[in-house]
Amino acid sequence: MIDLLYALLATARSSLKSQRELALENLALRQQLAILKRKTKRPKLTNADRAFWVALSRLWPDWQSALVLVKPETVIGWHRRGFKLYWT
Repeated sequence: MIDLLYALLATARSSLKSQRELALENLALRQQLAILKRKTKRPKLTNADRAFWVALSRLWPDWQSALVLVKPETVIGWHRRGFKLYWT
């Protein structure tokens, strides 16, 4: 019952989003599904996965709402580490 209520609220909230936001959310969710479909028992994130989330965090203000696999603080840490590497 709670899942149904949550799904209804999520649908109502989605109808208020712009087309760009919905496209970015869809892209983010599809990327996470691609990671989960990898043939390993516990899928590991590649550098390309990390770069995707860093780029998405800069393009989309609400990127944290679609993040399921890792914590938002982890993505921010990747961004900081990449910035440090750039300047060393």
